[in-house]
Amino acid sequence: MKAGDYPYPADEFDAADARGGPRGVHRAPRSRRSRVLPFVVVVLLFPLLAYGVVTWLSDWEGLQTPGGSDQGQEAPADDGEATEPATDAATEPATEEETTPPEPVAPPPPVPDLAATVTVYNSTSRSGLASGAAERVEEAGFTSVSADDWDGEDPDASVVYHATAADVATAQLVAQTLGITQVVESAEQAPKGVVVVLAGDYTP
Repeated sequence: MKAGDYPYPADEFDAADARGGPRGVHRAPRSRRSRVLPFVVVVLLFPLLAYGVVTWLSDWEGLQTPGGSDQGQEAPADDGEATEPATDAATEPATEEETTPPEPVAPPPPVPDLAATVTVYNSTSRSGLASGAAERVEEAGFTSVSADDWDGEDPDASVVYHATAADVATAQLVAQTLGITQVVESAEQAPKGVVVVLAGDYTP
């Protein structure tokens, strides 16, 4: 429609349009504060709203998936089960060491005293039996050996007497040297050292 074709008479609104002013003069112009206020509200309220939403979501247990909390609790249980055998394995050897008594140390075997006094007696009528046995004892390494005739009760079998338990190793070596199996501890028959009484069973 052209301006000349407008059928209605001109009024105050047409006059305002002719002046080039803003149309809709019945509305008051917006102030600067009203234009800026929405942006201020958005800038201030949005961070607070976002913080509140994040806090609420973090505290809400309903967001966790089914079994999620159980899975979180199972991890420490698995760790405990994995470390428990290692703890038992570490403590068991220590417990055994504490409760098991130490094995007794065997004393060293007695050593024959080659310097001990050895007296060889002949209780038979065979001549030279004691001297021959004394030579065999000396050949075994003994350094204090003598021979003589036996004036006591004749034994049924050859015997080696020793005075104390400390002389048992020495008496056993003498008996082994002469092939005698009977070794007796007797301080009466052997006041000191080793005493050998040869009977009829002795074989030179």
